[in-house]
Amino acid sequence: MNNKYILVEKLENGVGVITLNRPEVYNALCTQLLNEVSAAIKDFDNDTNIGAIVLTGGNKVFAAGADIKEMANLDFASAYNNEFVKKEWQTLEKHTKPIVAAVAGFALGGGCEMSMLCDIVVCDTTAKFGQPEVKIGTMPGAGGTQRLTKAVGKAKAMYMCLTGDMIDSKEAKDYGLVASVFEEGTVVEEAIKIASKIASMSQPVVRLIKESINNSYESSLQAGLEAERKSFYTTLALDDRTEGMNAFVEKRKAKFSNK
Repeated sequence: MNNKYILVEKLENGVGVITLNRPEVYNALCTQLLNEVSAAIKDFDNDTNIGAIVLTGGNKVFAAGADIKEMANLDFASAYNNEFVKKEWQTLEKHTKPIVAAVAGFALGGGCEMSMLCDIVVCDTTAKFGQPEVKIGTMPGAGGTQRLTKAVGKAKAMYMCLTGDMIDSKEAKDYGLVASVFEEGTVVEEAIKIASKIASMSQPVVRLIKESINNSYESSLQAGLEAERKSFYTTLALDDRTEGMNAFVEKRKAKFSNK
């Protein structure tokens, strides 16, 4: 596939890398870029050689927000009738393989929302997260008021969305928005290490874990616990579970077949 706004790479360690590539506009998220990301994720989801994905903008900027020039003439009727935002972001919301977001520099507006759609977010010390939509007379539309609240809590989400102020990497880590903070210029490399570790595990088990954790956002504790138990029982039927436990007993590294 010929991509205009992203770079796609398949690494030998089972990791697929998607790099946003509109540096002249700080990786602003236009419709074509989102469609290209969507297609790349679908390809990786269907590739049995890929166990995990890294989504990044490189070591300078993640994404400074939506493409405002593209949105400037958008009206209610066309946005509503064409499901603007929902349609373009649907694959990101429904991906099956774990995605690690590697954030450097700005992750603002749609960029912040895109990072929160990933399963693990890591950043470097230059990272700045924010939902500044209020400053241009609108509001987040791809999860900024919803996922951000679940990630950092109501008080901080209210502050970020109502003032448009950014938070730095330390605040993002303190508030649970990111899992780890790395030195400047190293976040992509570190994210690939994390993704490689995930890719070395049993793909069916990884998917069950991912689904179970995501389910915790959508259900009560008791319903979540019941679903978790059933997923656990499912792993008992896997060849990978047998291999993993035998390898532990035999004090060797497990060789998973993803079955």
